[in-house]
Amino acid sequence: MATASSAVPSVVISTTGLNVPEDTEILTGRLADMSSAFGTALSTNLKTPQGQLAVTDTAIIADKNDQLLAIVNNMNPDFASGRFQDGIGRIYFIDRIAAAGTVVTATCSGAVGTVIPAQSYATDDNGYMYASLASGTIGADGTVKIEFQNLTTGAIACPIGSLTNIYVAVSGWSSITNETAGVPGTDVEGRSAFEYRRRQSVARNAFNTAAAVRAAILEVDGVLDAYVIDNKEPTPVGKGSTDYTLLASSIYIGVYGGAVADIASAINKKLPPGTVMNGDTTGTVQDTENYDSPYPEYTYRWKTLDAVSIHIKVEYEENDGLPSDINSQIDTAVLNAFTGADGGTRARAGARIYGSRYIGPIQALDAQNMNVLSVQISLDGTTWSSALTMGIDQEPTLDATNIITEAVSE
Repeated sequence: MATASSAVPSVVISTTGLNVPEDTEILTGRLADMSSAFGTALSTNLKTPQGQLAVTDTAIIADKNDQLLAIVNNMNPDFASGRFQDGIGRIYFIDRIAAAGTVVTATCSGAVGTVIPAQSYATDDNGYMYASLASGTIGADGTVKIEFQNLTTGAIACPIGSLTNIYVAVSGWSSITNETAGVPGTDVEGRSAFEYRRRQSVARNAFNTAAAVRAAILEVDGVLDAYVIDNKEPTPVGKGSTDYTLLASSIYIGVYGGAVADIASAINKKLPPGTVMNGDTTGTVQDTENYDSPYPEYTYRWKTLDAVSIHIKVEYEENDGLPSDINSQIDTAVLNAFTGADGGTRARAGARIYGSRYIGPIQALDAQNMNVLSVQISLDGTTWSSALTMGIDQEPTLDATNIITEAVSE
């Protein structure tokens, strides 16, 4: 029996990966196969029957090769997506994080001493329902700041002053508003975010380290950001741009979003016993695995990050070729870059925010006519710089009203 052969170049698996022939090489090979099959030099005109068959075969083979490339590339964590990425994640015992709702720090006003319980409800101007993530007690000034989370998942904006309606009344609670924009929620964890977390999985599988605690907290449902650092000195020290004071020989955990019980449980799994902690929020965990009732209880403390409004000013060269709604497009591009919705690095607690981060997305709006002159950042809308660093106790937020766009003429 004759051995089947083809003039179409083979797929080659080498140390550099999978190499597949170009479409033109496949087509040339199939035309040669036609001539070989019929025992004569056939016309290579693609309008002939054999030409049409060769074109069809080329499309089929090229599609198969593309699928092989996709499979091989999905074995590389740097390029994997979808179910392939889920499979790689399972090797590291991590699952894709579910979608989360927008979290906003609300100022609740009312009678002094009033306790607003967790799972209290309010609505924004667009009718979205928000639930409080923790309880809070109205202080001597008649207010208390409480985190509320949108019950609808996804990157839904909560502009400044839009969370204003108490949905379920609590005696002594008279009003609610948000002085800062909400931190947008997320859809189901995307490819880049999942890969970033996989890279941190070595820390996740560790214990008794700041990195391990942070990795565990970031997996908590509804948590949008976390910052963890320790103080190994025997005296209190200030950390970060706000000089936040850490107690002697302590660990600092800053969290934005997530339920108190879930955060406490995550900390309990990674933090060594007897650790001194910092912050203004506490959560208690019972050890139901190692003891019978009554169960021992462990109380953990962390800082609920303070939402801080960021201002961004964009100056670009005036150009009649730019669309009439360019300022609106710039606002959207800046917001997407700020939250990481464009696939890049998002603004986080304790991180440095660079104005240059936003130049690329803005320039991409109109590569031919857009010329970005500068992007500056500010905490107060008055003092501007090319970059600023958030405190370890600060969660950056951005409202569209705090984005300034200026067209500068020559």
